[in-house]
Amino acid sequence: MKYEYKIIRSDRKTLAIQITPEGLVVRAPRYMSAAEIEKNVNAHAEWIDKHLPKAERTREAGRANRLTVQELNALAEQALQYIPARAAFYAPKMGVTYGRIAIRNQHTRWGSCSSKGNLNFNCLLMLAPKEVIDSVVVHELAHRKEMNHSPRFYAVVRSVFPEYDRWHGWLKAHGAELLARLPEGY
Repeated sequence: MKYEYKIIRSDRKTLAIQITPEGLVVRAPRYMSAAEIEKNVNAHAEWIDKHLPKAERTREAGRANRLTVQELNALAEQALQYIPARAAFYAPKMGVTYGRIAIRNQHTRWGSCSSKGNLNFNCLLMLAPKEVIDSVVVHELAHRKEMNHSPRFYAVVRSVFPEYDRWHGWLKAHGAELLARLPEGY
């Protein structure tokens, strides 16, 4: 085995390879053999070799600045005050409503929107620039109009937040480092 990776099996139909804050993750269909998974991973060696070292450096930088449980709780409290206010600001501009807002300590997601309109946000967003927080809030609220990531969805996002691509890019570039700051064991 050339790479160490975690396998997550599910009812999915295709294999996906991800580089996450925890390392290399392979999401595979339940029926796929270990040999077939290994073959697929090795087929993507060039991509893995290009991206994995950068992710590991970023992860180490984040781990060097891990938050304490108390600091994480303080971020969650800040998020409970700040993020609902931003949702309340943007929702009328977008012509949408939403249900409850929850703040979580997530390892891979910055936000989500349920089919019932409930919104979840990662408390680590409080470590990012305010524009990044707004970009995630607008993104999740846009799902109240389009429950997908189609061109129509992004048209809704950009109509309200024209600088979305810039701040989404910031989160893509720096997000792994923020996620790696979660306290050990989270």
